[in-house]
Amino acid sequence: MLYQRFTILLTALAALTLLVDSALADDLQIVGDPDTLGFSAKRLARITSWFETHTKTGDPSGFVVGIARGGKLAYLQPTGFEDHDKKIPMRPDSIFRIGSMSKQITSVATMMLVDEGKLDLDAPVAQYLPGLKDMQVVKKDPATGDPILLDLAQKVFEPARRAMTIRDLLRNTSGLVCGMGDYADPGFGNAAVHLLYGARALFRRDKPIASFVASLGTLPLLHQPGEVWEYSIGYDVLGRVIEVVSGQPFDQFLQNRLFAPLGMVDTGFHVPEEKLARLVAVPGAQPPPLSDGDVATPQTFFSGGGGIVSTVPDFLRFCQMLLNGGELDGARILKPETARLMMTNSLPPDIHLAGHEAGPAYGTGWGLADAFGLAKKAAA
Repeated sequence: MLYQRFTILLTALAALTLLVDSALADDLQIVGDPDTLGFSAKRLARITSWFETHTKTGDPSGFVVGIARGGKLAYLQPTGFEDHDKKIPMRPDSIFRIGSMSKQITSVATMMLVDEGKLDLDAPVAQYLPGLKDMQVVKKDPATGDPILLDLAQKVFEPARRAMTIRDLLRNTSGLVCGMGDYADPGFGNAAVHLLYGARALFRRDKPIASFVASLGTLPLLHQPGEVWEYSIGYDVLGRVIEVVSGQPFDQFLQNRLFAPLGMVDTGFHVPEEKLARLVAVPGAQPPPLSDGDVATPQTFFSGGGGIVSTVPDFLRFCQMLLNGGELDGARILKPETARLMMTNSLPPDIHLAGHEAGPAYGTGWGLADAFGLAKKAAA
């Protein structure tokens, strides 16, 4: 089984959340007596000292650490600065750009529609997004296995042996990749393909997800669907799938169906003016208005892969819902079996791996919820 324990790093300025065991979460907003919850108050104080020491380096300059057990909050401690340059201290409800932790939220939203019978895990993505039908795949050199794409002008493709599915998007086996050089694995020889995605996949803040998905239909897949695991932009594609299936903009679906029922009051795609004082500043110069990093104004592109902001108290509630088997304080989000499936390794034993986030060498698998499946295997 997988440990039901999560460590969550939110942006370069970090927040850490740890939950142990499933239970109700009535007291997740109020710090209780750690000793009665099975913790040592003295040992928890050592955690505070450790983080205070690391904030003095300024990278990252601040943390929020939350620890809960049995649905009770045992520790919630801010250290360092919310804005290092202005010397504004971190607070328990500081708002972070949570980056790729957005993927877990997108995964849960996807599985909600699966639970309702509106979405089929093994259906072709093109069933919901026709623009992604009949995608081509970059050919591989039979001798080396490297992609045959020596420059961006070449087009050496072959048909996909099968269509990518919703399950492929959730577990990073779709054949899609990320359009950023940081995700390219030099040992896999695929940097040119990542550059191609970076140049032509339209991550435009002033355009909707539909435009982004349409741009993907003009690009090749790097891998045959289902054959290779590689961290990808599939979660942004899922945001558009959710829009099509639900008939709602992605941000509204999340607010109405997930954030509001769970009481996640500070989570969304932008920070309203009355909450901007709690937004954690990114290191260095702040994102200019209307840039990809600007969350102070309403978004048009709702990135399910990395565009959400949240707080540690909000994310504690989200994690506790999953630990509870899909329910929190009377709000049923997922079926119990669905929550278990999301946190179960979903990768076939013969899967090829591109990158260093998953695989037997690291003692990890990958579920249907990004890092929630990326947990060390251990006997329960």
